[in-house]
Amino acid sequence: MKKLLFTNWHLMRWVRLIFSVGIAFHAITTHQYFFLFFAAFFLIQAIFDTGCGAQGCQVPKNK
Repeated sequence: MKKLLFTNWHLMRWVRLIFSVGIAFHAITTHQYFFLFFAAFFLIQAIFDTGCGAQGCQVPKNK
């Protein structure tokens, strides 16, 4: 688990993390707490490296 969280931080993981923090900040400052669900969605994707990106959903080719 520690290896999953602290390794392989590519550009899209950083983008998701920054995007989630930005959405959360906006949701809290404008008192529109519904958008915290979107922030949590992107935060989970950033932390656990889920989502299709950086060849995450590519099917391996068999020879």
